[in-house]
Amino acid sequence: MIISLFLGLKRDIIIENYFMKRKNIMYAYTLGFIKRKDEILLVNRIKNPWMGSWNGVGGKISEGETPLSGMIREIDEETNIKVTPNQIKDKGILTWENFDAIGNGLHIFLIEVEDSFEYITPINTDEGILAWKNISWINNFENHGIAENIPYFLPTVLEEEKRYHYHCVFKGKYLVSVTKKEMN
Repeated sequence: MIISLFLGLKRDIIIENYFMKRKNIMYAYTLGFIKRKDEILLVNRIKNPWMGSWNGVGGKISEGETPLSGMIREIDEETNIKVTPNQIKDKGILTWENFDAIGNGLHIFLIEVEDSFEYITPINTDEGILAWKNISWINNFENHGIAENIPYFLPTVLEEEKRYHYHCVFKGKYLVSVTKKEMN
């Protein structure tokens, strides 16, 4: 089943074909959401894409890495937090059209730390400012400080066990549609 914010039979057929073509692609980037209680550790990015916006941590997968091992390394490099594979859930992929970013997709991960995990923020890093943000603040569609597409997929990432392919279409710098399809 495809859930689309941009309705129309012709559009849904195009989206279905798009998803079928990308079923087993490994993308070159990762995006992780580190969860502690009702908070997510985010970075206010100082570089494009999403410069000036709060986003998850992550980055480019290095040669010889899997998406999971790349995510573990990126978390360590960006936050100095050490995580193990059993703390990380593969939540699917995010792809986009007409967006000014390197590549056209990434792997999404949810990383869960203990409620008692101590990590004092804010912290200035080479990537931006790290800080814990309340999940309801992140998912608020009126929040213009968060990367625009996150409220469309983060609730599912946090609440469902299934993996999804999220696809975003942009017109210029504006998000015009987000679709979601369950992955096998």
